[in-house]
Amino acid sequence: MTRSEGAGTIARSPTHVGASHAMKTFTPKASDVQRAWWVVDADGQVLGRLAAEIATILRGKHKPVFAPHMDMGDYVVVINAGKIRLTGDKLNQKMYRRHSGFPGGLRETKYGDLLAQKPEIAIEKAVKGMLPHNRLGRAMLKKLKVYGGSEHPHASQDPKPLSVNGG
Repeated sequence: MTRSEGAGTIARSPTHVGASHAMKTFTPKASDVQRAWWVVDADGQVLGRLAAEIATILRGKHKPVFAPHMDMGDYVVVINAGKIRLTGDKLNQKMYRRHSGFPGGLRETKYGDLLAQKPEIAIEKAVKGMLPHNRLGRAMLKKLKVYGGSEHPHASQDPKPLSVNGG
């Protein structure tokens, strides 16, 4: 082969670095977000494992168009929050703490008492700790709806059941 026949030249493909048709990174717009509604039955589920699954859905990491700087997540409705379970002796040892902001204003409650009185707080607090700690995380947390019983007022949104393998 002679030089004029093309010996020794590199065939350039369209995906080559210098090509004009290079792939661009896809960044979703706010109009691209499609939100679904999910319902989760917390009966017999372990608190931390359930909270991790819920945080993933709220954040939108289950979607192929996930972007860490945007709120891409879906709505999650949790029912039977009072029937959540904790492993080990955490019902007696783990403490829920809050402070009024005044001197001596620390209030402590055992998780066993908290689950008996306000079970919604336990799930909300666990999920909140697994979301970003900024305004984006606060926006994601607004899409979490927790109810102690088996009834919820979101039937008109037609939530799909979400199976969680943490129990």
